[in-house]
Amino acid sequence: MNERKNFFRFVIPSILAFALSGVYTIVDGFFIGQSLGDIGLAAIVLGYPIAAVIQAIGTGIGLSGAIRYTIMQAKECDEQRTCFGGTTLLMLLISGLITVLLLVFLCPLLHLLGAEGEILRLTAEYICIIAVGTVFQLLATGFVPFIRNMGGSTFAMTAMIAGFLTNVFLDSAFELPPIK
Repeated sequence: MNERKNFFRFVIPSILAFALSGVYTIVDGFFIGQSLGDIGLAAIVLGYPIAAVIQAIGTGIGLSGAIRYTIMQAKECDEQRTCFGGTTLLMLLISGLITVLLLVFLCPLLHLLGAEGEILRLTAEYICIIAVGTVFQLLATGFVPFIRNMGGSTFAMTAMIAGFLTNVFLDSAFELPPIK
């Protein structure tokens, strides 16, 4: 019975943390849709795959590093700090690369996704903001597996909730006036 309790003590916060990481763009869509209507919502929908890929890359790198870190912990290896530092450096380098690639190839990428005219302009505006914040998105999703594997699944969930609430606050603080 104690094993089941421990299992759910780690699983429930982990599920909530990862679920919240995918909701950021939905919240953006709510606020933009209220302000700009269908065209704004279309821009968010077209930009969603890019935001999802950034989060997936962060999760993938973080999860890979966290697994390696945990294996080293089981062997009582002193290379854990090197693993954590290397993973963090990789996330920083990849986020810089993604930012540059997005800013340089944004219009061709958005054309590939089907954006044209005013929707292209609005989606490009949205993705430029996403691109500049790539480092924060990538690190946030990449550190969750580390925190969880270090026994901090509740802390990881709390950090994701704080990020989600910050996103809601900033979206509402910078909300555009509704269209008439």
